[in-house]
Amino acid sequence: MEASVQRHPGSPAERAAAGKAARKRAPRSSHGEWAPAAGRLDPVDLLERQAASRVGRLAPLRYGRMLASPFAFYRGAAAVMAADLAGTPASGFETQLCGDAHLSNFGGFASPERRLVFDLNDFDETLPGPWEWDVKRLVASFSLAARERGCADGERERIVRAAAREYRETMRRLARMGNLESWYQQLDAESIAAGWGAMASGRQRRRFERSVAKARAKDSSRAFAKLTEEVGGEPRIRSEPPLIVPASELAADEAPAVDVEALVLGVLSEYRDSLDVEHRAVFDGYRLVDVAFKVVGVGSVGTRAWIALMLGRDERDPLFLQIKEAQRSVLEPYAAPSRFEQQGERVVQGQLLMQAASDIMLGWVRAKGVDGRERDFYVRQLWDWKASAKVEQMDARGLAVYAEICGKALAHAHARGGDRIAIAAYLGKGKSFDRATAAFAETYADQSERDYAALRAAVDAGRIEAE
Repeated sequence: MEASVQRHPGSPAERAAAGKAARKRAPRSSHGEWAPAAGRLDPVDLLERQAASRVGRLAPLRYGRMLASPFAFYRGAAAVMAADLAGTPASGFETQLCGDAHLSNFGGFASPERRLVFDLNDFDETLPGPWEWDVKRLVASFSLAARERGCADGERERIVRAAAREYRETMRRLARMGNLESWYQQLDAESIAAGWGAMASGRQRRRFERSVAKARAKDSSRAFAKLTEEVGGEPRIRSEPPLIVPASELAADEAPAVDVEALVLGVLSEYRDSLDVEHRAVFDGYRLVDVAFKVVGVGSVGTRAWIALMLGRDERDPLFLQIKEAQRSVLEPYAAPSRFEQQGERVVQGQLLMQAASDIMLGWVRAKGVDGRERDFYVRQLWDWKASAKVEQMDARGLAVYAEICGKALAHAHARGGDRIAIAAYLGKGKSFDRATAAFAETYADQSERDYAALRAAVDAGRIEAE
């Protein structure tokens, strides 16, 4: 069952035995094997297929962002890797997947209790599937990031194995816990500082402390100061085309017959119905002031995303909501279809299952866009103590620490939707899985560099345009 508590038949001993037995079906060492399949699809073709359902004028911007580096390409190429992962060994145990668990899709955000927690923070591709797919997406991202930082072969192996080892050891710890104790496990800023502070250098610790302070200041009030200006005595979202285009400008240029603000008001009214009763009470205290189209992410560029400025008590009480299009998961061609026909609901329910704490404004809606076509969206706060790791500032030691933190967070997420006892027994005490995933990470990073070169060649040949 998707995005719900799963029933795992058998006693803990029987579930552990099933995990160990799965090693015959998929030896742990087999996870180190990967080679392009015969007839592997052209990665540029896959990206162009994705672009067909998106805002066409933004495709060159997406390609331009992906061409920044092989790691940037990898971030935008979840669809490419999904096709590749479909043919890799799997133990047979499924969980709720992030679907795009690269290292930049982890970060800090505020819990409802106003604590800075660290977890997965992107669920556009979430779907049930083999837990190995998320792990492999994560470790290959560390291999590419370490290459970008100039890490030597041995350093990269240690970094990747740190992620795999922490995932394995955390899953084994969770397997020994009761169901509720396991469910409540989470990482916050204090536990990260206590658990990994001694491993980081003094410079890395100071950067971490600055990041925590910066995250706690990054909220709707900060967004209000950065993204708005006063026009005729009223706050309005500042125009920064093509990244941010206020509704008034968009309506004039692209949808002259549509009242975009009225459209968004209707969307927000229907979105309200997806909220819990207590969260509707919070939402009802705000009024819509302005709307803008906003370009988001790397892989998400071209999907339709809006930001809505709302005010509560007064102008010192802003709320920025992001209304983001949800398309079908890139995993769906290779896994069971989502049981949620509404793709925004798929994203939200997957997020609620995988995260230790989630945004109280998280909801979904199906609505018509400015072109009159009906699409699915999910809604969340734009900024709520948002923090992300500065990978470009990390050395090998810092990357290894971050790899462990991400591995732990991913194990927490997978344990909520999968059989943590069977997965832990499959992984075992030894380092076989760690070694195998390190080998996979390097081999797949090589492939990603070749795919990046293919995109570069397509641009150079004039096949596609990049900004």
